[in-house]
Amino acid sequence: MDLPSVAGSSLLWIFLSSTLIWVITRAIYRVVTNPLSSIPGPQISKWSGVVLIYEWLVGRRALYVDSLHKKYGPIVRVAPDEVHINDLSAAREIHKVGGRYLKSKWYENLVPPGIVNVFTVSDPAYHSALRRLLAGPMADNQLKVFEPLITDRVRLAIRRIGEELEYRGAADIYKWWLFLATDVIGELSFGDSFRMLETGKKNQYILDLEVVSSFQPIRTTFPTLIRLARYVPLPIFRSVFESGRRMGMYAHQSVERYKKLLQAEPNYPKTLFTRFYNAGKEGLSDTEIRNGAAGYIVAGSDTTAVTLTYLNWALCRHPEIQEKLVAELQSLPEDFTDKHLRELRYLNNVIMEALRLYSAAPSALPRVVPPEGATFAGYYLPPGTTVCTQAYSFHRDPAIFPDPERFNPSRWDNPTKEMNYAFMPFGAGSRICLGIHLAWMELRLAVAHFYRAFPAARISTKEGMSDEDMKPKISFLMAPAGHRCLIEA
Repeated sequence: MDLPSVAGSSLLWIFLSSTLIWVITRAIYRVVTNPLSSIPGPQISKWSGVVLIYEWLVGRRALYVDSLHKKYGPIVRVAPDEVHINDLSAAREIHKVGGRYLKSKWYENLVPPGIVNVFTVSDPAYHSALRRLLAGPMADNQLKVFEPLITDRVRLAIRRIGEELEYRGAADIYKWWLFLATDVIGELSFGDSFRMLETGKKNQYILDLEVVSSFQPIRTTFPTLIRLARYVPLPIFRSVFESGRRMGMYAHQSVERYKKLLQAEPNYPKTLFTRFYNAGKEGLSDTEIRNGAAGYIVAGSDTTAVTLTYLNWALCRHPEIQEKLVAELQSLPEDFTDKHLRELRYLNNVIMEALRLYSAAPSALPRVVPPEGATFAGYYLPPGTTVCTQAYSFHRDPAIFPDPERFNPSRWDNPTKEMNYAFMPFGAGSRICLGIHLAWMELRLAVAHFYRAFPAARISTKEGMSDEDMKPKISFLMAPAGHRCLIEA
C-alpha cells in the first residue's frame, strides 16, 4: 500500500472516530443537562423510551407505569421527554377546564389519517366549539328520548344470553355486551343498528373496527408506516389501512342514507346528530358528522362492554355482593325505568366500583406542558414535555382508596373529596367523555335487567374458561385477554 493510501485511510479513521466521539459526547451532554434529568425513574428513560414502547405494544403499559409509581413515587420519568404524574393537585391543574395543557399529537395517530373528532382534536378553540354543539343531545335530560330504544336493546340482549345458556350451557357475556353497546351507539349515531344482537355475529364494520383498535399501539408508535401502507404493499399495515378506509366508506354511506330518510320523513327517529343536519349556524358538515359518529362508535362500544363484563365477573367472585344487589333490584316494579334505577344506592355503588377497579380506558392521557413550563411535586418540566396521568394508578392509590385491589362497593357510601377527585374512568376536566350520561344509563339498565333475569349467575368453567381469560390487556382501552367471559345461570 502506498503512502497516500495509508494517509487517506488514517484520515478517514480519524474523521469517523471523531464523529462518533462527538455524537456520544453530545448525547451525554443532552442527557446530563436535560431539565428532566433529576426526575426519578429507570436509568434507561434518560436515554430512550424503548421500554415504554415495548410495554405499550404488548398491552402492559398501564401496569408498567403503575409499577414505576410504586417504586419511584408520584412523579416518574418514563422517556427522555415524557413524565407520568400520580398526584391529585397536579392532575387537577393539568386537566382543569380552561387549562393550557393541550392534548398531544399522539391522539391524532390513534385514528385513521384525516379523521378529526371531538376526542382527537388538540386545537382548544375548535374543540370547545365542537363540544358545545355535541353536548346538547348527550345532556342527561335530553337522553330520555332514547331510553325506550336502549331498554328494548337491553331486553333483547338478555333474551339472547338466555338462549345461549339453553343450547350451550354457558353464555359469553363479553360478546353479548359488546353486541348490545355497539348496536345502541350505532343506532344513536348512524340512525341504524348494526343488528348484531339479532344475527349473533359481528358485521364487517365491527371486524374492521377491531383491526384498527388492536393496532393502536403500532399506529401511535409507527404512524409513518401506516401512512406509507397506502402506497407500499406491507401486508399487516395495508390491512389496517384498508380497514380504516372501509370504516370511512360505511360512515359516509350511513350518513347519506339517514339524510335521505330525514328529508323524506322529517319525523324519522332522531339520532344524536339529527339537529345538526341542514341546521345553518348550528349545523355540522357531513365530514364532521361522519367523523363524530365514527368516534362515538369507538368510544361507546368496547368501553361499555368491558365495564359490564368485569362487573359481572367481579360479582360472581363475590356472591355476598351479588346477593345484596339482587335483593335491592327485587324492590323494583315490573315496568321500572332508569329513573327508578338512579335511586338505588347499592346498584350505583356497584357500578362506581366496577368503573374504578376495571376502567375501560385506564391508560395514559398525554398532555403537553405549555410555553411557560410547569413545576409539579417539586420538579420543573420545560415547555413541550409530554406529561401524563392515568386512571389505573389513581384508582389503586392506597392513600385514596384503602385496600385498593378489593372490590368493595360500600366504599362509595361516603366517598371522600380525594376519592371523587381521583375517580376518572371517563377522563377529566374539559376533555371528559361526552357520553358519560349515556354510559351510565346503559350500565344501570343492563345490570338491572341482567340480575333480574339471572340472579344466580356464576362464572362457568366450560370450554376451559378461567381467571386467565380475564387478565386485562391494555392498549388505549382495556379488554380481557381471552376476549370472552362465560357465565352459567
